[in-house]
Amino acid sequence: MTNFQTLGLSAQIVATVSALGYETPTPIQEKAIPLLLEGRDLIGLAQTGTGKTAAFGLPIIEMLIADARRPANRTTRVLILAPTRELVNQISDSLRSFLKKTPLRINQVVGGASINKQQLILERGTDILVATPGRLLDLINRNAISLAHVTHLVLDEADQMLDLGFIHDLRRIARMVPAKRQTLLFSATMPKSIADLAGSFLKDPVKVEVTPPGKAADKVEQYVHFLAGKNDKTELLKKTLNDNPQAQAMVFMRTKHTAEKLSKHLAEKEYAVASIHGNKSQGQRERALKAFRDGEIRILVATDVAARGIDIPGVSHVFNYDLPEVPDAYVHRIGRTARAGRDGIAIAFCTPDEAHLLRDIERLMGIEITTAGGERPEFSGRGNGGGNRQPARSGNRGRGGNGNGGQPRNGNGQRRQGGEASASEPGKAHPHARPGQKRPPRQKFADRTGGQPRRDGGAKRSSSR
Repeated sequence: MTNFQTLGLSAQIVATVSALGYETPTPIQEKAIPLLLEGRDLIGLAQTGTGKTAAFGLPIIEMLIADARRPANRTTRVLILAPTRELVNQISDSLRSFLKKTPLRINQVVGGASINKQQLILERGTDILVATPGRLLDLINRNAISLAHVTHLVLDEADQMLDLGFIHDLRRIARMVPAKRQTLLFSATMPKSIADLAGSFLKDPVKVEVTPPGKAADKVEQYVHFLAGKNDKTELLKKTLNDNPQAQAMVFMRTKHTAEKLSKHLAEKEYAVASIHGNKSQGQRERALKAFRDGEIRILVATDVAARGIDIPGVSHVFNYDLPEVPDAYVHRIGRTARAGRDGIAIAFCTPDEAHLLRDIERLMGIEITTAGGERPEFSGRGNGGGNRQPARSGNRGRGGNGNGGQPRNGNGQRRQGGEASASEPGKAHPHARPGQKRPPRQKFADRTGGQPRRDGGAKRSSSR
């Protein structure tokens, strides 16, 4: 069996990793670490949560320790770029745990925090700098940091950085780092734009892929409700949350405005809820994530940008309140659940004007998502593919992976008994009892004390904690 020592890491690094409880490398770590220790440029295709931070972080730390130079003032030896503040913080926290008992320094710079404080922190130089592209360029313009000594450049979640319009920032940054460097690019997907970016940034890269594009986690059960409008979405969301009072749920919205509006509505109805989106300050977003991670709130309303990179193992439900306009984003969203070996449920709400988005998602994933409510429309040829082609069907209906992992659920997050069909109207309860049963069996997520939502006195607790 492969362990970290067989990958070529030193005894010091292996001891640190073992002390953190990691014994067996993940597939991306097993494939990438030996190649990176050889100094190769690398393209890594992997979803968030596959262990890719350690895949690039451990060999880079190994090489920095071997080259014991101290960084000059206002310089960095390693530059790691990520698209969002949350992902920068998550990468920094992970790497910081690997740096214990080493003299290496790590710093992070993001928008939404004091640039003057960040400038002071960089004055002494740093070994590893994790940054968002925009804030990094702001600091470069202030002469607070030079990239002339960078030996390792990492682009994490590269597809998301391009989606956010960072391509020109990335090209500017690339011109500032030495041509002689090791460059790593990690992305969940590999569209042509990423291939073009890799061609201009990397030299003779090796490609490592651990998750096929469009593939969801094996343990995610997927359902779709066909609804008439947004009011129906809100009512069905509340009903499903009431039916599953112990669930920890993420609700994805398309815009910052609608995310905040829904969050306030749920808070008024005394649900324990918070929201994260681009209009929230860094402090607000961090407090919301901590409250969600600690179980103080059970519903997190989010936009794609703010939620990218979030790793919270306890998420049981993901709601696609608004279907994403980019099919790959659906895979990222439902990847927030079924983490660390757990089961997960993904429930999508689809109105008539979103039918073409659902078609594109199902075509990407090669499945037809199980209909849990309403009537599936005939797809009319809108969207990227054109034509009247129906989504691909397979034996994995409603699944991103293999098999169905046990009893199906009813689309409201509860187990469905006896293979019965789902309710055809939004909000209509499923007939859980089998023929001849006097009462339905207990539900996995159902509230056995009456099905009331968790209350917190109407306050959004995350905002004050």
